[in-house]
Amino acid sequence: MDQSGIAPHNMSDIELKKFVELIYNQCGISLNSAKKSMLSARFGKRLRALGISSYKEYYDFVTQTLGKNDELIQMIDAVTTNTTHFFREANHFSYLTEHALPNLPNSGTLLRVWSAGCSTGEEPYTLAMVLSEHYENHHGNFSILATDVSSSVLQKAKQAVYDDEMALKVPALIKRKYMMQGKGAQAGNWRVIPELRKKIKFGKLNFMDNVYGIEGKFDIIFCRNVIIYFDLETKVKLINYFHKYLDPGGYLFIGHSETLNGLNDDFKAVAPTVYRKPDGQEQIARRRAA
Repeated sequence: MDQSGIAPHNMSDIELKKFVELIYNQCGISLNSAKKSMLSARFGKRLRALGISSYKEYYDFVTQTLGKNDELIQMIDAVTTNTTHFFREANHFSYLTEHALPNLPNSGTLLRVWSAGCSTGEEPYTLAMVLSEHYENHHGNFSILATDVSSSVLQKAKQAVYDDEMALKVPALIKRKYMMQGKGAQAGNWRVIPELRKKIKFGKLNFMDNVYGIEGKFDIIFCRNVIIYFDLETKVKLINYFHKYLDPGGYLFIGHSETLNGLNDDFKAVAPTVYRKPDGQEQIARRRAA
């Protein structure tokens, strides 16, 4: 948009195709022509912020050296959808404590959890609350790795501050125990207590990277409502990575509208949208049966 406030022209089909290819190559998100209005609106905000007058000019900027330094990150932030809330798909957390944790091969040692696609932090903080409650009555401890491709949502997650509406989904007793109510200028906000924040390490991770740079393996991986945005090839690649990073006997939780059917045959469905990687004995038995 120029200084007169005139909106940029409508995004052409050619421009749309170039942006779709760029987005796919950068972060694996698969879009189609139905997302044209969404991209036009979200990129329009970036055009206005930069004083750029056309989508062509914006594409040229974001793909050149100068734009790649920062604007490419802004573009990905604009594309990614970050809809989440505390205790989303609550049945997963019940299954985690009632079934998954008691059946882990390494039960009683340090539990390692990965929240992949953590958005603004509600999922990893929910996990931290649930696990803290669990380990009050059971031996053991936990740590959580929380990753996302978006720099802006990670910054929000690290701050751990949520307004009344965002915190509404947290049960009252849990909220009083694990969140601090803001006062003065922070009235109407809640912040996760420091003891819980210390349990979580946040980091930026793009699922399209060839190397994730993650050390060790996990007992539990949550990646919910993420793979629905990827094409089949990217889904297979990602699920294979999760299989690699899960300890034998570990659990993978995905979104309520997602499935691993046709993506990886080694995972076993144990509950709706909950899968388990066979442990050593199970793997031997399956190979013999085959």
